[in-house]
Amino acid sequence: MTTTAITRKNLIYSLLTGLIIGIFIGAPLGWFTHQFFAERRLAEVLICREKNRNQPEAVLQSMCGSRF
Repeated sequence: MTTTAITRKNLIYSLLTGLIIGIFIGAPLGWFTHQFFAERRLAEVLICREKNRNQPEAVLQSMCGSRF
């Protein structure tokens, strides 16, 4: 059985390949996740504001939080 040594060149190519794959998969996945949670939070705030619509703005801010 023969073994081959791992060279620095192979390690660098492996690192670059992992970074490129991570960027192409991680960026869209992170963007979709962010959009999902941002829309969910906005819906929660709007529902809270609708349930308490007769309250002053300061009370709504403390109860429901900000839209942004």
